This record gives sequence, C-alpha cells and structure tokens, in this order.
Amino acid sequence: MIEFKNTTKIYDNNVFALSNINLDIDRGDFVFLVGPSGAGKSTFIKMLYKEINPTTGRIIVNGEDVTKIKRKDIPFYRRKIGMVFQDFRLIPSLNVYENVAFAMRVIEAHHREIRKRVPLVLSMVGLSHKFKCFPNELSGGEQQRVALARAIVNNPAMLIADEPTGNLDPDTSVEIMNILNDINKAGTTIIMATHDKGIVDNMKKRVIAIEKGVIVRDEQRGRYGYEN
Repeated sequence: MIEFKNTTKIYDNNVFALSNINLDIDRGDFVFLVGPSGAGKSTFIKMLYKEINPTTGRIIVNGEDVTKIKRKDIPFYRRKIGMVFQDFRLIPSLNVYENVAFAMRVIEAHHREIRKRVPLVLSMVGLSHKFKCFPNELSGGEQQRVALARAIVNNPAMLIADEPTGNLDPDTSVEIMNILNDINKAGTTIIMATHDKGIVDNMKKRVIAIEKGVIVRDEQRGRYGYEN
C-alpha cells in the first residue's frame, strides 16, 4: 500500500532529515514509528501527507506516486487519509457532531449520508451522549475521541496518528489505543508516531525505528527500544 523508494529529505540548512529510506507498508498494517526527538519521524509523516516533498526518491501510495501529485490535487489525495494530532485540532465554535460532520462536508457528502454516518462513528468512539457538547466542555481524552471520529468518518484507507496520546494520562491513553486497534482490525492501515514506550511494548505491533534520518530497526511485534 505504501512504498518509500530511495527517499531522502534534505532541508535548506543542508541537514539530512531522512536518508535513502526504502520501506514497504502493507494494507492493514499497524505501524509504530519510534525514535529520539529529531530522528526524522515528523518529516516521514509530512512527506506521506504531502505537506513537504522529498529531495530525491519516490513515495507510492495505493499505486500513485505521491511526489508527482500536483498542488491542485493535494486536497483530493488527503481526503483518503485520516489525521490525528497530539493537540486534537478541533474547531472550538462547533459542537462534537458538527466537528465530525465538518470532515464530511469538506468532501461534499450528501446531508443524508452525514446524518447517518456521524452518529455511527460517534458511537464507535463512545461519544453518542456528548454530540451536543463543545470542545471546551470535554476532557482531553474525549476531545481525542472526537478527533478520531473525525479522522475515520470518511472511511480512509490510511490513518496517520502523530503522538495521539502525548497529552493524555495513562488510562485515557489505553482507551484511545483500544479504539485505534479496533479501527485497524476493521481494515484501516495505521501509522503512529509515538514516544510512549509502554504503549509500544504492550501492543506488540510492527515497530519502525528511525535514528538520525535512517531506519535502524524494522520488527514485527517489536518493542520501543529507546529511553524516553
């Protein structure tokens, strides 16, 4: 599903963020992206999301060369991807239902489909009873659940999670990871960047470790392997 082919990213200050990355991620994989701060994880995610381009090499997603997508077509490419961030990024003026529905309105889904799909997804993340609440009325864990619902409401083939448990307490982090695990079991490919050693070690998913812009380890049922 995802291929990095001799992919290198060099920033303007001549720093190699990623160097000659060769990697395959299959459809339905759950991958933890780990490594020290500054290792290149964010660059990996930004290139996959088409926020930045590699300096050399190619990135193939579902048979499409992402590096060749024209600027005007980037929004259409991103519609196939769900994104979850550490800081939630909810729209404060919209309630829970409206925040999730917003993702469907962006792709011009019919209002009947929105009315059908949004309650279903809110039920999946355990927030049916909170649909009228605004973000400032929710806990951090609840806000992240809304963000998850928004990320999956359009049935993306791939979900990218960038430190999704970084602002959450351990118990809430476990709840979020259980939801992500269920999403993955339903067929969505998940790539999650994290510094959370406990989560990585407990879940025993595929672990890709990056250090100084190079993949130093790629293990099925892997462990974190770094000190926080």
